Amino acid sequence: MKETLTRLLSGLLYVSLLVVCLFFEQALIGLFFVFGLICMGEFLRLIQLKSYVPYLIFTLLFGIFGYWQTVLNTDQGLNEAIQILMVLSIFVNLFLIKDLFSEKTIPLFSTKRFLLTTFYLSSAFVFLILIANYYQAYNPQILLGAFILIWVNDTFAYLVGKNFGKQKLFESISPKKTVEGFLGGLFFSCVASYFIATFTETLGFTNWLILSIIISVFGTIGDLIESKFKRQAKVKDSGVIMPGHGGLLDRLDSIIFAAPFIYLFLRILHYVS
Repeated sequence: MKETLTRLLSGLLYVSLLVVCLFFEQALIGLFFVFGLICMGEFLRLIQLKSYVPYLIFTLLFGIFGYWQTVLNTDQGLNEAIQILMVLSIFVNLFLIKDLFSEKTIPLFSTKRFLLTTFYLSSAFVFLILIANYYQAYNPQILLGAFILIWVNDTFAYLVGKNFGKQKLFESISPKKTVEGFLGGLFFSCVASYFIATFTETLGFTNWLILSIIISVFGTIGDLIESKFKRQAKVKDSGVIMPGHGGLLDRLDSIIFAAPFIYLFLRILHYVS
């Protein structure tokens, strides 16, 4: 009972902090910068990389893309820089998917460690800020909707999997995840997309429905990839900062992996609309 209460209070604090900061752009930028540094520390321990360079790269990337227009007083070159970062990030993530399904362990040679800290982790927090600045105007409702879809997917994947799950989704990596749980999370995310489209008046239902599928699929893959990193490191959680939940990376792994794909969809949507 005490452990359940601790988990509940810890989760509520995390959600409340995130939701409140979402409605203040500078507060959100500051929060994600702190979240990024914490996740970086946890991830560096998982991949056994002792270096301050990833912290510097994260700070540089976050500063450049977060304050490009403020410092340079222009957005010239920003669009091109974002596109390059997006392509590199998606490319690295696709290789992680390949490693998830084809390798017993994710190769972690020196160069790949720095590629992962840069284009898997650091860039994800940049894209979270960019998602909130869809159409170059701060609109936290889209990012909030993405987080809600992640939470709905995770919650119902757990509930459906626990009560009806029989077929293992990826037993060697995450024994508790089931195909039934994944489909349950996907279904209820699709249902939630209707309510998000109705109450936020940001994107149409069809677009939110597509986003719910993107988030459920890539969020689940991101969770599995982080589980594989933890299994290689022989640890249960990425950290201990959230009592009852583990590390911050454990809570953000899904949105971290899905972020560049969400942003890609929003860019495509912008160009075709």
